[in-house]
Amino acid sequence: MLTKVELEEFQNKLLDRRVQIEKNLRGTALELDGMRDLELNDEGDYAAASAETVVDSAILVQQRKELNEIELALDKIKHNTFGICEMCEEPIGKARLEVKNFARYCITCREINEKEAN
Repeated sequence: MLTKVELEEFQNKLLDRRVQIEKNLRGTALELDGMRDLELNDEGDYAAASAETVVDSAILVQQRKELNEIELALDKIKHNTFGICEMCEEPIGKARLEVKNFARYCITCREINEKEAN
């Protein structure tokens, strides 16, 4: 089990990451708005702008997904279920949580879960 101090450290990391993502999302939204106002001179400009928009959109989707995972993890901290695998209900190793603060599954269950998803 994680100590109170370790839980607080994870909570702070999650909160910091949430702030960073929210900042990224606001910045990207402003950039996309700015792009709509640009006067694109030719098809080349348009193609380049469109390609960037696709990449930005993919990044936005990924960041929103991560934000949801962070919210879930913060909620688990509140309810004393953080760091417990959602499948087998065993503790998720601290090393795994260090790498992925919002991990929902232990390594074994994560592999099972990914195999079932494919």
